[in-house]
Amino acid sequence: MIVVGLALCLLALLGAPLFAVIAASAMWGFHRAGIDLSVMAIEVFGLAEVPILLAIPLFTFAGYLLSESGAPRRLVRLSDALLGWMPGGLAIISLGACALFTAFTGASGVTIIALGALLYPALKEAGYENNFNLGLVTSSGSLGLLFAPSLPLILYGVVAKLPIDDLFVAGLLPGLLMIVMLAAYCFWTNRKNRRTARASWAEVRGALWEAKWELPLPAIVLGGIYSGYFAVSEAAAVTAIYVLIIDLFALREVSIRALPRIMRESMVLVGALLIILGTSLASTNYMIDAGVPEKLFGLVEDLVHDRSVFLLALLVFLLALGAVLDIFAAIVLVVPLILPVAMLYDVHPLHLGIVFLATMQLGYLTPPVGLNLFIASHRFEKPILEVYMSTLPFFAILLLAVAAIAFWPSLSLILL
Repeated sequence: MIVVGLALCLLALLGAPLFAVIAASAMWGFHRAGIDLSVMAIEVFGLAEVPILLAIPLFTFAGYLLSESGAPRRLVRLSDALLGWMPGGLAIISLGACALFTAFTGASGVTIIALGALLYPALKEAGYENNFNLGLVTSSGSLGLLFAPSLPLILYGVVAKLPIDDLFVAGLLPGLLMIVMLAAYCFWTNRKNRRTARASWAEVRGALWEAKWELPLPAIVLGGIYSGYFAVSEAAAVTAIYVLIIDLFALREVSIRALPRIMRESMVLVGALLIILGTSLASTNYMIDAGVPEKLFGLVEDLVHDRSVFLLALLVFLLALGAVLDIFAAIVLVVPLILPVAMLYDVHPLHLGIVFLATMQLGYLTPPVGLNLFIASHRFEKPILEVYMSTLPFFAILLLAVAAIAFWPSLSLILL
């Protein structure tokens, strides 16, 4: 068994597809236990019986459409007209714009690529220091992962079997805390960098009118879900149809000829998620049958004697994990193992989910292999060491925010 495990790890390091490694480990486990391998197919086909999974391709498609349109530019213009006069106003705008965009696309790398072209030169032109600009845009890319309708939130709910709308509520205050802490840093660091006057009312009205099609989106998603008018999957369908009609026919910013390419690119991400999820559910069932969670708890119990120490150890583990593993893969691989252990330490599943996602999003900025660091290095043509150094202040502030989220469970649960 040890030899097989080492062989699978080696295959993963050599670049074998993650779903193939997961499937191979599950199949080997079922074979050793004398269980028919048809259970693998049953688990994969069982995904069709999970209605909430419809939301993933629909929200992903809508997010990719938005990134192809002029929505990022309109969002930045509106934010600049409303808040650009404040000290550090454009930096604060960047935080909010990136968080909102990532919430809809579900991919922080897409946000860095789509909004970076607008925000990075705008910050430089406004007089912000280059290292600050680079660190801000790189760090802001993952801020929206705690806000509805973020794909990681939905995927966590599917894997942990929790209500998706409760996760949307639980992520609201922790997500705002991270933005507010970074906004305070931006305000203080650039307190002398401000405009001499507010934007004119004509500019505000013009920006509002230009963004009139995007402004209803949060109301459609959140209002529809929490009013009880839409289920999450129905809200995703309405969002996708709304964005499709607006971008293709009302604004005509996306051509019908480009639509197959956008659909293909978005569904490649969805297909990767679903095949990993299907094989991981089979692997999870094997681990449960083999008593892996109980063995893991027995190991942890010998080293960890209270809830606070468990949360501290969890943060360290997730930071390391987030630096080397994609957030989607981490959800389907790790959550089924740590969830039963966390519940034995009286950690609420919803609180655990927010801690997990907040820490994993910080993993995108954790050297040496944080994904956003390399995306920013490539996008802005900067040496990777320069990107490392520029993100350190933002990383430190977000680390403090994650610690507050972990040890202040009411922040995640008070609105429920």
